[in-house]
Amino acid sequence: MSYGRPINPATTVVRRSDEVLHRELDVDLCVIGAGISGTTTALEAAKLGKKVAIIDGMPALGGQAVNSIIGTFCGLYQNGTHGHRFTFGVVDEMLDYLEREDACYYRHGPMTTVVHYNEIALSRWVEKSLDAAGVIPITGAILREAEFDGRRVNAVKLVTRYGDVTVRAEGFADCSGDAALAYLAGLECREPDEKVYGSQQVVVEGLNLDAEPPERDELTERIAQRAEDYGLIRKGGIAFYFPGKEVAVLNMTHVETPLDPIEASRMGQIGKDQVDRSIQLLRDEYPDFFGNIRVRSYGFPGIRQTRWIKAKHHIVVDEVVGQVKYDDAIARTAWPIELHNAPEGFVWETFDENHVHYVPFSAMISPEADNLVAVGRCIDGDPAALSSVRVMGPCMAQGMAAAQALDLAGSGSVHQIDIKALQERVSDNLTRTDGVAP
Repeated sequence: MSYGRPINPATTVVRRSDEVLHRELDVDLCVIGAGISGTTTALEAAKLGKKVAIIDGMPALGGQAVNSIIGTFCGLYQNGTHGHRFTFGVVDEMLDYLEREDACYYRHGPMTTVVHYNEIALSRWVEKSLDAAGVIPITGAILREAEFDGRRVNAVKLVTRYGDVTVRAEGFADCSGDAALAYLAGLECREPDEKVYGSQQVVVEGLNLDAEPPERDELTERIAQRAEDYGLIRKGGIAFYFPGKEVAVLNMTHVETPLDPIEASRMGQIGKDQVDRSIQLLRDEYPDFFGNIRVRSYGFPGIRQTRWIKAKHHIVVDEVVGQVKYDDAIARTAWPIELHNAPEGFVWETFDENHVHYVPFSAMISPEADNLVAVGRCIDGDPAALSSVRVMGPCMAQGMAAAQALDLAGSGSVHQIDIKALQERVSDNLTRTDGVAP
């Protein structure tokens, strides 16, 4: 069939020249990391009329929320069976989209409400939202250099398979998860003294909906009893089901997440092997429900904590437990202390229904930099404290605060902004008490 365009088999012969392809881009805000933290930061800045670029080392947007198949939004709701939501704004748009696509499920547990989601639908929301907002994506891009002059990051230099890119900006948000920009700029950062383990998530399909799934506590106990027989590192795990659908997200593994290029690559293989072993355990132990499950998608290894900035304020676990409401609070949550610092299991310390703990803006800014704000896993705290504020609900609130703070700072310093003005801009994320999940 002809569509009016003549067949043209011509080609052009090329040879690599000594000149490296180099693109340059000037923006108001450069966001490093396109996960849920970076996406929220970029969208909030775009609402303020900013020209925004978002950078990620993956060839696709969405970060761990999409590509590691986290599968669950945690920390969005007050504790209790039907508590109110803590974070609004960009979150409203995301949840509205997922609900329209029949791609999320609100699980009202005895502790809190979590939101299970379809990772494909979330990826499309990220892509469509950033595109509609005019955010410029640069994917498959590796940070190679940060131009740091005085107390300001002026530019980042990136390497991609198609050539080099330099991005200059007035402000920068480090949403990389590993404090990649802060570390490259030579700012002081922290690393944990003991390992914090990640997880290899996986989506399985083929659940038998005519059979009863095992209760969560029973499943965890059975995995602990049989883990050694199957060569599993983690002695426990959980499965997230979608009612009426034959799919589930499994979180049954612990894998190391080293900051070493060769060792990190090796962990991806170990994680998938652990998934295969855990699936065989489920098939054998619960043949009626899990007997025919198969992997639909392996996520990339999920990273919990590796490196973060040394900020103006260091959140400590006593502040989380004590519900300290900082003078510069910009986000809140009630998520438990969830520290994965042992291969076989993790620390899980829950709070009561009225508990609320906060994130101070001072934990997001380095004393050494005027135009850099950290978001998500990059903010400062001890490992236990971070485990309660690095989940996706408060990460989205931090992203909104970062965009607003950098807007208030302009060409000045984030250390000198009017904190009350910032809190007024993000007041819904500090004071609203509606938004109970359906």
